[in-house]
Amino acid sequence: MPLLPGPPRIVRSHWRDRVGSGDSASGQPVERDAVVDCGVYVDGEREGGTESYRGALAHARERGGFVWIGLHEPTEAQLADIAEEFGLHPLAVEDAVVAHQRPKLERYEGMLFAVFKTVRYVPHEAVTETSQIVESGEVMTFIGDSFVVTVRHGEHGELGEIRRRLENDEELVRLGPMAVLYAVADRIVDDYVTVTEALQDDVDEIEQSVLSPARTREIERIYQLKREVLELKHAVAPLELPLRILVSQFPKGKGSLKAYFRDVEDHLTRVREQVTGYDELLTSILQVAFAQVQINENEDMRKISAWVAIAAVPTMVAGIYGMNFDHMPELRWKYGYPMVLFGMAFVCGMLYRGFKRNRWL
Repeated sequence: MPLLPGPPRIVRSHWRDRVGSGDSASGQPVERDAVVDCGVYVDGEREGGTESYRGALAHARERGGFVWIGLHEPTEAQLADIAEEFGLHPLAVEDAVVAHQRPKLERYEGMLFAVFKTVRYVPHEAVTETSQIVESGEVMTFIGDSFVVTVRHGEHGELGEIRRRLENDEELVRLGPMAVLYAVADRIVDDYVTVTEALQDDVDEIEQSVLSPARTREIERIYQLKREVLELKHAVAPLELPLRILVSQFPKGKGSLKAYFRDVEDHLTRVREQVTGYDELLTSILQVAFAQVQINENEDMRKISAWVAIAAVPTMVAGIYGMNFDHMPELRWKYGYPMVLFGMAFVCGMLYRGFKRNRWL
């Protein structure tokens, strides 16, 4: 692959607060809050002493290493100068600014552009109709022969820990800019695993609640959890093809990133299967909940119908005797009134017994 002609010598530079010292084409500094960190890596180590990203890139190319600059939610103006200096493709830059992209891997002349969805599990006491369970963000990565530019959107998915872990692995850093792409992908997929395992408790709780003897209305909660699982699914599923492409482009052998990316792909496959299982299980639980609602409504209707039938007997008899005709059965008999009451009670009792035996009451 053109981006990896061989393991480049790599660089390390503590370049953080000095970023933005009047280095833009317009003479205006890049805002400090957009640039999180910048490092130059040579021979597996990070070097210092660079005052600007332009100087960092020149130094990296001179020493045969690469520069890694990290940005957090840059504006179009903030990214424009960096894009011009690093030769980033305008279409990829537009995607990096706008965000809300699907996970993908695109190849442009002299660079790769990868988009990852980051996810975070939001702690909560119980799933409600408005619970936010999965919070998502994005990380865009520009990979060239001598540079890596990462653009992060969202308040989670920080790459500082990834950078520190990578800097402690000299052999991996020696593999060049693609090693950074691996480290980012590995951390993001590990977060998928964490969120997926945490979702298991929510799915189990919903399932137990629906299948419990208590008559609860769980449809809204199930639907909300299903939406959150779908949020995770939208992050996981589209990433499968880009990782497969990355695995296929590396040759086998020592010093190759093929095994690294294959490990990430295996983890992603496991997560995808779990998320798909959650989605299907929640669909089944939702169907069970709907069926329970219908069963409960049928039971209520049977009870109402049974009581209406029982109440109809005295209503009918009272209605007949309320017509005030002169000639009616037993109208003048001394025991006629008690006999009618007894007859109504007897018929109602027999109806109640029959309904009870057939479990209508």
